[in-house]
Amino acid sequence: MIKYLGSKRLLVDDISRLCGLLAPEGAEVLDLFSGTARVGRALRQAGFTVTSNDWNAYAATLARCYLQGDLATHGSEVQGWIDRLQAAPDRDGYATQTWCRDSRFFQEVNGRRIDGIRHALQELDPPEPLRSILLTSLMEAADRVDSTTGVQMAYLKNWAQRSHNALTLRIPRMLADPAPAGTVWQMDARDAAARFTGSIAYLDPPYNQHKYVGNYHIWETLVRWDAPEVYGKACKRVACKTQKSVFNSKRHIRAGMQHVTDALDVDTLVVSFSNEGHLTLQDLVQILQTRGEVSAWARGYERYVGAKIGIHGPKGDKVGAVSHTRNLEYLFVAGRQPDPDGIQAALGDDWAPVSPTP
Repeated sequence: MIKYLGSKRLLVDDISRLCGLLAPEGAEVLDLFSGTARVGRALRQAGFTVTSNDWNAYAATLARCYLQGDLATHGSEVQGWIDRLQAAPDRDGYATQTWCRDSRFFQEVNGRRIDGIRHALQELDPPEPLRSILLTSLMEAADRVDSTTGVQMAYLKNWAQRSHNALTLRIPRMLADPAPAGTVWQMDARDAAARFTGSIAYLDPPYNQHKYVGNYHIWETLVRWDAPEVYGKACKRVACKTQKSVFNSKRHIRAGMQHVTDALDVDTLVVSFSNEGHLTLQDLVQILQTRGEVSAWARGYERYVGAKIGIHGPKGDKVGAVSHTRNLEYLFVAGRQPDPDGIQAALGDDWAPVSPTP
């Protein structure tokens, strides 16, 4: 899967086991801010009926791949499509100009491969979920040869070693066996929360001012293939300036979280959040207490590599010091509560209970 700031790669098994305590197999579960669809994929694998939502097009594409595709049903067909796309001729187009010359996210040879494969995919126009599976394959292939620290707000001053590798498509890591196909929505979280009815809602909202569409604007354009006007050295989509979410606003995030918390028709909420976000532990407990009893858990984790490198000016000179290299991840359960010992067993020894008292 793609490199992703805020990915729950290290927590996904814990979250899946926790949900297994809260609802029976087959229960309806909502992943309200799906991102890479890691959590939704794990919940689907655990036997839940998953609805995934994210308002970014690239995230909805990833969700269709991992919630509606599987190797048993689609594997051989996908391999045939990949072989066909891999043989597509190179092109010198938007990707090469924008992401290789106007900026330096990819080597030009790989930019031409991206242009060629994406053009061929547009021309062939396969049905869903094949289209999303193949777009995911292309995103993941490009991610393996990029020159970033994991976000597309900037590229490295010197080429990353992996950027010299040849871009090669692979079958995405879909589930091996058929499982109930999930539902994928692409809408504002507040609208999705009002629409869903089920057992569990998992919430992993943006926690600071950085928009995911800005962090991953290349994937958004690669999926939409709309050749947008761009700005800045990172060649971001101009829509990054206007596409705003209440969850990126320190002023409005509390109201946004309260809105979705109140709107969800579920028995239990599971919420993850970072301690360097716009909401404090006390804020989140106060919001979630409208749903009933709240328990809170925390574990430490390493900050992403870009944060460890520090702050640099336009000429590459270091202009700021690294304040800290570790954060806390909080996990909240609101509503119907399992036994605390059961939660501890599901989460493991890395997690410790914290006082939910505001």
